[in-house]
Amino acid sequence: MRKIIIATFALAAGLVIGVAACEPSESGTTTPRAGVVENAESAPEAPADDLTSAQRNAVRKAESYLEYSAFSESGLVTQLEFEGFDTADAQFAVTHLSPDWMEQAVKKAESYMEYSAFSESGLVGQLEFDGFTPEQAAHGAASQF
Repeated sequence: MRKIIIATFALAAGLVIGVAACEPSESGTTTPRAGVVENAESAPEAPADDLTSAQRNAVRKAESYLEYSAFSESGLVTQLEFEGFDTADAQFAVTHLSPDWMEQAVKKAESYMEYSAFSESGLVGQLEFDGFTPEQAAHGAASQF
């Protein structure tokens, strides 16, 4: 039951955070975030004109979420779907941004440890429940111990 409560809290926090306003920089562009890298092999940079409006909006929403919270790949796709994006557009956005999932696991682990106490194995289990792979979850949890 504890995992469900924590996951629900994290999802609720993500929803509240996700609706926060994003301020563009003075130049009108967004600035790179820690933990997000471009991966030319899996997601070549598509010119903005080549994206559908749904893809553009899904990318913008995913960027917004990653500004304020950490997500696993499946967790971010699920969150975008919850926002009403179809699966293909949600997956496109996540692949297009290509965050560093190991770093996302560390950030999520830090977040959990800020408001609750976990054993290392308990934290691994929670991160796996959130959709991180066993390797990502172990890495995230180990960063806190």
